[in-house]
Amino acid sequence: MNNSTNKPDYGIDAPGVIRNLSLISVAGLVLAFASFWLLRMTWQWAGWIFGVVFSVTFVVCLAESIYMFWGSKVGKLYERERLLDLVDIEGDEKILDIGCGRGLLLNAAAQRPTTGRAVGLDIWNRQDQSGNHPDATRKNAQVEGVLEKIDIIDGDFRNMPFEQDTFDIVVSSLAIHNVRNIKERRKALKEVVRVLKPGGRFAILDFQHVKEYAQVFKELEMAEVSVIGPHYLLFPPVRIVIGQKPIG
Repeated sequence: MNNSTNKPDYGIDAPGVIRNLSLISVAGLVLAFASFWLLRMTWQWAGWIFGVVFSVTFVVCLAESIYMFWGSKVGKLYERERLLDLVDIEGDEKILDIGCGRGLLLNAAAQRPTTGRAVGLDIWNRQDQSGNHPDATRKNAQVEGVLEKIDIIDGDFRNMPFEQDTFDIVVSSLAIHNVRNIKERRKALKEVVRVLKPGGRFAILDFQHVKEYAQVFKELEMAEVSVIGPHYLLFPPVRIVIGQKPIG
């Protein structure tokens, strides 16, 4: 429960993409007006054709930017609860959130354990999320009332600074796709397996490469690997891959 009247701020995901879509929609609107009111005076059919094309561009890009903004402010709050429900937190687990950003999953996970602890790992790239910084993560944790139940660590999830078999649960939201190289993404998934305790559970939410993640986890002999979704509370739609590290 929040210990403050303030609300946590989990930022805007992919702010550059939303900005670009908004700029394109504005340009589309201006060009649509120009086409309808200027070009049709001399090239009537060309004016109508270009007017329709630019109008569609305006509507589509505006709708996508609004959808993405809504997803960042509302949709991802629902998706984090769905993801955490899938890993069955019992109360005493040690939980790792890789690519924790401003603490969306981290803080919600810390609210669920009664005696456990949540750890957030990130390099805090501001291109991936607006205002991405450890201080923002701590501030949100304080607002959410979990500051004393979390640890925040600066590090790359392709080479995690943790011993083998450290965590009971590993989660991640909209982080691993930011690694462009497939070999590097595979390194990150191998690290998930390495730091999980035998019997530990994982859940990874993303809008790209999720089937690839599932295939890699199967190759690494993880148990009960499955892909859930797509879910449309975020744009682009997201999926969740879940599984468990075998005990034996």
